Amino acid sequence: MISHAPDGYECPFCFLLGGGETEIDSQDDIVLRTGRATAFVASGWWANNRGHVIVIPNAHHENIYDLPAEYGHAVHDVVREIAVAMRAAYGCDGISTRQHNEPAGGQDAWHFHVHVIPRYDGDNLYGSSPLPGFATGEQRRVYADKLRAAVSCPS
Repeated sequence: MISHAPDGYECPFCFLLGGGETEIDSQDDIVLRTGRATAFVASGWWANNRGHVIVIPNAHHENIYDLPAEYGHAVHDVVREIAVAMRAAYGCDGISTRQHNEPAGGQDAWHFHVHVIPRYDGDNLYGSSPLPGFATGEQRRVYADKLRAAVSCPS
Protein backbone atom coordinates (compact mmCIF):
# COMPACT_ATOMS: atom_id res chain seq x y z
CA MET A 1 0.00 0.00 0.00
CA ILE A 2 1.32 3.42 -0.92
CA SER A 3 1.27 5.88 1.97
CA HIS A 4 1.00 9.61 1.52
CA ALA A 5 1.78 10.43 5.15
CA PRO A 6 5.03 12.39 5.41
CA ASP A 7 8.02 10.90 7.23
CA GLY A 8 7.54 11.21 10.97
CA TYR A 9 3.77 11.74 10.65
CA GLU A 10 2.07 11.75 14.03
CA CYS A 11 -1.58 10.94 13.43
CA PRO A 12 -3.83 13.46 15.19
CA PHE A 13 -6.74 11.01 15.17
CA CYS A 14 -4.69 8.27 16.85
CA PHE A 15 -3.50 10.88 19.35
CA LEU A 16 -7.14 11.76 20.16
CA LEU A 17 -8.09 8.07 20.39
CA GLY A 18 -5.23 7.58 22.85
CA GLY A 19 -6.60 10.26 25.18
CA GLY A 20 -4.59 13.19 23.85
CA GLU A 21 -5.87 16.74 23.57
CA THR A 22 -4.89 19.88 21.69
CA GLU A 23 -6.59 23.24 21.26
CA ILE A 24 -8.37 21.88 18.17
CA ASP A 25 -9.33 18.41 19.45
CA SER A 26 -10.47 17.43 22.91
CA GLN A 27 -11.88 14.37 24.64
CA ASP A 28 -14.99 16.52 25.18
CA ASP A 29 -15.51 16.50 21.39
CA ILE A 30 -16.13 12.73 21.34
CA VAL A 31 -19.83 11.99 21.03
CA LEU A 32 -19.81 8.24 20.43
CA ARG A 33 -17.22 5.50 20.75
CA THR A 34 -17.78 1.85 19.92
CA GLY A 35 -15.30 -1.01 19.90
CA ARG A 36 -14.13 -0.15 16.39
CA ALA A 37 -15.19 3.42 15.58
CA THR A 38 -15.31 6.87 17.17
CA ALA A 39 -17.24 10.03 16.30
CA PHE A 40 -16.23 13.53 17.37
CA VAL A 41 -17.22 17.10 16.59
CA ALA A 42 -14.73 18.53 14.11
CA SER A 43 -12.89 21.78 14.75
CA GLY A 44 -13.07 22.99 11.14
CA TRP A 45 -16.46 24.40 10.18
CA TRP A 46 -18.34 26.02 7.31
CA ALA A 47 -20.38 29.16 8.09
CA ASN A 48 -23.75 27.53 7.47
CA ASN A 49 -22.89 23.99 8.58
CA ARG A 50 -21.42 24.26 12.05
CA GLY A 51 -20.92 21.26 14.30
CA HIS A 52 -20.06 18.67 11.67
CA VAL A 53 -18.71 15.35 12.88
CA ILE A 54 -15.79 13.15 11.87
CA VAL A 55 -16.07 9.37 12.24
CA ILE A 56 -12.87 7.30 12.32
CA PRO A 57 -11.90 3.67 12.80
CA ASN A 58 -10.27 3.02 16.17
CA ALA A 59 -7.29 1.39 14.42
CA HIS A 60 -5.00 3.36 12.13
CA HIS A 61 -5.77 2.80 8.46
CA GLU A 62 -4.73 5.55 6.05
CA ASN A 63 -7.50 5.26 3.47
CA ILE A 64 -10.31 3.13 2.09
CA TYR A 65 -7.87 0.89 0.21
CA ASP A 66 -6.39 -0.62 3.37
CA LEU A 67 -9.47 -0.39 5.61
CA PRO A 68 -10.53 -3.88 6.75
CA ALA A 69 -14.21 -4.65 6.20
CA GLU A 70 -14.98 -4.96 9.91
CA TYR A 71 -13.75 -1.40 10.50
CA GLY A 72 -15.56 -0.13 7.41
CA HIS A 73 -18.81 -1.63 8.68
CA ALA A 74 -18.25 -0.19 12.15
CA VAL A 75 -17.56 3.28 10.74
CA HIS A 76 -20.67 3.11 8.57
CA ASP A 77 -22.82 2.09 11.55
CA VAL A 78 -21.53 5.06 13.56
CA VAL A 79 -22.00 7.42 10.59
CA ARG A 80 -25.64 6.34 10.39
CA GLU A 81 -26.17 6.72 14.14
CA ILE A 82 -24.62 10.20 14.11
CA ALA A 83 -26.69 11.24 11.07
CA VAL A 84 -29.91 10.23 12.82
CA ALA A 85 -28.85 12.00 16.03
CA MET A 86 -27.69 15.09 14.13
CA ARG A 87 -30.99 15.40 12.28
CA ALA A 88 -32.86 15.29 15.60
CA ALA A 89 -30.45 17.40 17.68
CA TYR A 90 -29.66 20.15 15.17
CA GLY A 91 -33.01 20.33 13.40
CA CYS A 92 -31.21 20.33 10.05
CA ASP A 93 -32.97 19.65 6.75
CA GLY A 94 -30.63 16.86 5.66
CA ILE A 95 -27.20 15.27 6.02
CA SER A 96 -24.22 14.99 3.68
CA THR A 97 -21.33 12.61 4.13
CA ARG A 98 -17.87 12.97 2.58
CA GLN A 99 -14.88 10.66 2.48
CA HIS A 100 -11.63 11.48 0.66
CA ASN A 101 -8.69 9.28 -0.41
CA GLU A 102 -5.20 10.38 -1.40
CA PRO A 103 -4.15 13.96 -2.17
CA ALA A 104 -5.87 13.98 -5.58
CA GLY A 105 -9.07 12.92 -3.82
CA GLY A 106 -8.84 15.74 -1.28
CA GLN A 107 -7.48 13.75 1.67
CA ASP A 108 -5.26 15.77 4.01
CA ALA A 109 -5.32 13.74 7.25
CA TRP A 110 -3.70 10.33 6.82
CA HIS A 111 -6.22 8.29 8.84
CA PHE A 112 -9.42 7.09 7.15
CA HIS A 113 -12.34 9.31 8.16
CA VAL A 114 -15.87 10.23 7.12
CA HIS A 115 -17.35 13.71 7.51
CA VAL A 116 -21.00 13.89 8.60
CA ILE A 117 -22.28 17.37 7.78
CA PRO A 118 -25.59 18.97 8.78
CA ARG A 119 -27.36 20.47 5.76
CA TYR A 120 -29.91 23.26 5.58
CA ASP A 121 -31.98 24.43 2.62
CA GLY A 122 -29.94 27.04 0.74
CA ASP A 123 -26.78 26.53 2.85
CA ASN A 124 -24.46 26.67 -0.22
CA LEU A 125 -22.06 24.14 1.30
CA TYR A 126 -20.42 23.18 -1.99
CA GLY A 127 -20.13 26.81 -3.08
CA SER A 128 -18.48 27.99 0.14
CA SER A 129 -15.11 27.62 1.81
CA PRO A 130 -14.44 26.45 5.35
CA LEU A 131 -14.27 29.18 7.97
CA PRO A 132 -10.74 30.38 8.78
CA GLY A 133 -9.18 29.00 11.94
CA PHE A 134 -10.81 26.51 14.23
CA ALA A 135 -13.91 26.39 16.42
CA THR A 136 -13.08 26.77 20.10
CA GLY A 137 -13.63 24.01 22.63
CA GLU A 138 -16.60 25.92 24.02
CA GLN A 139 -18.17 26.23 20.56
CA ARG A 140 -17.64 22.53 19.83
CA ARG A 141 -18.98 21.48 23.25
CA VAL A 142 -22.42 22.96 22.49
CA TYR A 143 -22.77 20.63 19.50
CA ALA A 144 -21.14 17.66 21.22
CA ASP A 145 -23.56 17.93 24.16
CA LYS A 146 -26.55 18.04 21.81
CA LEU A 147 -25.35 15.00 19.91
CA ARG A 148 -24.49 12.98 23.03
CA ALA A 149 -28.01 13.59 24.34
CA ALA A 150 -29.56 12.55 21.02
CA VAL A 151 -27.38 9.43 20.70
CA SER A 152 -28.29 8.28 24.20
CA CYS A 153 -32.03 8.80 23.62
CA PRO A 154 -33.53 6.12 21.38
CA SER A 155 -36.00 7.49 18.86
